[in-house]
Formats: sequence, structure tokens, C-alpha cells
Amino acid sequence: MKQTLTLMICTLVVALAGCASVVNDDEYNKLAAQAKNEIKLADKTGFLWLNTEKTMKESKEAKAAADKAMKDGDKTTAKNEFDKAMKLANKAMKEAQLAQQQARDNANPVAVFK
Repeated sequence: MKQTLTLMICTLVVALAGCASVVNDDEYNKLAAQAKNEIKLADKTGFLWLNTEKTMKESKEAKAAADKAMKDGDKTTAKNEFDKAMKLANKAMKEAQLAQQQARDNANPVAVFK
């Protein structure tokens, strides 16, 4: 009886682990939306950095590659591409936020004489 119960629990754990997706669309979509909003704000200030939009585009391409790999059943590649997509989206968002800070800093420059 104990062996049967243990076997059933192990089977359930393995089945649930196999169903878990390495690509989390909601997590990526939320981060991508935040990054796009930050990029728009940075663009309005006129201080958007040159590579920020390119980085976001590369993030979208990596996400598409992760989706394709997941569809093909290659979870290792899907995870690597998804991690790359998240990293690039985070980088684009941080760059846009830094560009906004740069705009604020340059709005009222102060000359310091020593």
C-alpha cells in the first residue's frame, strides 16, 4: 500500500513538473509593457539612448525564439532564450529610466566652480 501511494505521488510530481512551462508569457508581457512605457517617456524628453529600442527589439526576437523552441519541445533552448528576452527587456527599461534621469539632470544644469 505504501509503495503504491509513493509511486502515485512520484508520478504526479513528475507529471506536474513536465507540464510546467519555462516560458512565462504574462511575466514577459508585463515587463515588455513597462519597458515600452519607459521608452516612450524617454523619447518625449528627447534623451532616448541610441540602442534602447534596438535592445527591446532583440528582446522580442529572443521571446519569439523561446516560443518557437517551446513549441518544438526544446525546453533548454526555450529557457535560455526566455532568460535572454527577460534580461534584454530589463536592460531596455533601465536604459530608458536612466535617459529620463539624464533629461531631468540636464533641465537645470548648475555650474560648479572650484
